[in-house]
Amino acid sequence: EKFMVCDPDIIERIMLNLLSNAVKFTKNDGKIDVNIYDDKDKIIISIKDNGIGIQKDKQDLIFQRFRQVDKSLTRSHEGSGIGLSLVKSLVELHGGTIKVESEYGKGSEFIIVLPALVKEGSCNNTLDEAAATSSRLSDSKVEAINVEFSDIYF
Repeated sequence: EKFMVCDPDIIERIMLNLLSNAVKFTKNDGKIDVNIYDDKDKIIISIKDNGIGIQKDKQDLIFQRFRQVDKSLTRSHEGSGIGLSLVKSLVELHGGTIKVESEYGKGSEFIIVLPALVKEGSCNNTLDEAAATSSRLSDSKVEAINVEFSDIYF
């Protein structure tokens, strides 16, 4: 069991954005893996795909606001260029970091590192609070997912 001080809505927004990107840039028969690792005082989240990947010289650009790797009018995927910039800002607001490891033509892996509480009993969350939060969020999840994935055409 791991405790974190975080905003669940923001963590959901981060994950939906990264998953939406993975779906957009991975072929229909591709693979997307999501893993969570416990690293003592940190939680590591990995979203890895075997999609188109990102060229090395473009990897520094993807976290900049309004920047896209493919800026052409004929690009195959829509987007405003603010998603990954927003994700980076939200991760950093949680005291975390995000990085990308990618090989063009072979896929990308986004790695988020978030701080966790290590002292037992240092979190005020109770099981009742967690259940109430879960119940409150369940109705809004479908709508949030539909919004995040709205620019993906199947």
